[in-house]
Amino acid sequence: MAAKRYFDDSADPHSNHSNYKRMRKTPSFASVIKEVVMVNFLDNFCSALEPMLRRVVHEEVENGLRRCSRSIGRSPSLRIKAMEPSNLRLIFNKKPSLPIFTNSKIVDSHGHPLQLLLVDATGDCLVPTTLASPIKVEIVVLDGDFPIGENEATWTNEEFNKNMVKERVGKRPLLTGELNITMRDGVVSLGDLEFTDNSSWIRSRKFRIGAKVVHVGKGQNNVRILEAMTDSFMVKDHRGELYKKHYPPALGDDVWRLEKIGKDGTFHKKLTSHGIKTVQDFLKLANIDSEKLRRILGSGMSEKMWEVTYRHAKTCEMGTKSYIARGTTYTLFLNPICQVVKAIINGQICHSRELRGIQRAYIENLVKDAYINWSSLEEVDGGLVMNEQALLTQGEPKVHHQNAYQQQHTMLRSTLMIASGSEQAVEYNDWNIVNSAHICSNGVRYIPESSSEGELHYL
Repeated sequence: MAAKRYFDDSADPHSNHSNYKRMRKTPSFASVIKEVVMVNFLDNFCSALEPMLRRVVHEEVENGLRRCSRSIGRSPSLRIKAMEPSNLRLIFNKKPSLPIFTNSKIVDSHGHPLQLLLVDATGDCLVPTTLASPIKVEIVVLDGDFPIGENEATWTNEEFNKNMVKERVGKRPLLTGELNITMRDGVVSLGDLEFTDNSSWIRSRKFRIGAKVVHVGKGQNNVRILEAMTDSFMVKDHRGELYKKHYPPALGDDVWRLEKIGKDGTFHKKLTSHGIKTVQDFLKLANIDSEKLRRILGSGMSEKMWEVTYRHAKTCEMGTKSYIARGTTYTLFLNPICQVVKAIINGQICHSRELRGIQRAYIENLVKDAYINWSSLEEVDGGLVMNEQALLTQGEPKVHHQNAYQQQHTMLRSTLMIASGSEQAVEYNDWNIVNSAHICSNGVRYIPESSSEGELHYL
């Protein structure tokens, strides 16, 4: 009996193999789409992953370098020391003279170049000090608003550098001159410095001049020296210098150089219309008749303004010149603003301190005449006046005090008769002679000189 045959796929291998190959050669549409989507996904994933991997690698590299640098910093042989705090600082010896104009030399309040000092700020005093080696210093321009608040007394080097001001685009360097200097022995004078631009274009509208240390000698590299800076100030265009007030004014300056008197302003026009064109003219009339001068200025000049103007005028330098007014019975020596320095009356020489009592009325008239005829007075040097006075006293015997007192009575009596135009003697007492005021009621002033109190001296 024949064995029963079971169905076996392997019985006909050729038929199944051919079908498999046929299926492999013709993939389905769905599988193709799936493969395309998978490829695109992988491409997009790699593109998104790449910058992330780069960032991670970069951070790890930086962390590694940082750890390496810290390990180097901990090495004693390669350690870099930070700047150590100290009490040393730079300061400007004097304030700059104001106002400051562009293209004009910057000087201190005494007209000298600015000067830097190195000081020790330990305690309450600034003590000048020195270092063993020279210091290289740079002069810079700072914002006028720096420092602010808590930093008014001290600041960091970074804050100082951050507030330095540079020139505007297309402009010349803001500050010109000798900007890099060397300090030796704790002091140095700055060279010629000039601003090339005004300060109106920054928010504070003000500058400061600063000085910072850029290099110190060997052994001091780790010491912090605090920078110096001036007070804040405005820098004006040089065209404004034409209207600048002078401090102090000169006698020959135009009168509008005084405070509260503007050039071509109301006060200036009033004064010039009365022949008061210079500071000297102003002071002469102020000494002879201050009320008249106030009337010329008018009610527009208040009492406070007058005080400011007159105080400014009085700061002028007088110089050494003197003016001599001569008459048949007198010789007056006046300073440039019509104040009596000395007088010779009836051959007797007396200092201004002795011009008291009855003599005042006579001297007042003489001074007024001298003021009116000022152009005809004899102008001499102050030293010559002193020599002339010394010559006048040579060969004269010394008079006993009692005789001098008797001569005083005679001179005063003759003075009164001249002043009053009368031959009749006028009664007076000795108390008025000794205790009369030095300043006359109408404003004529005399310059007192050293003399024994309570007596008249005739040389």
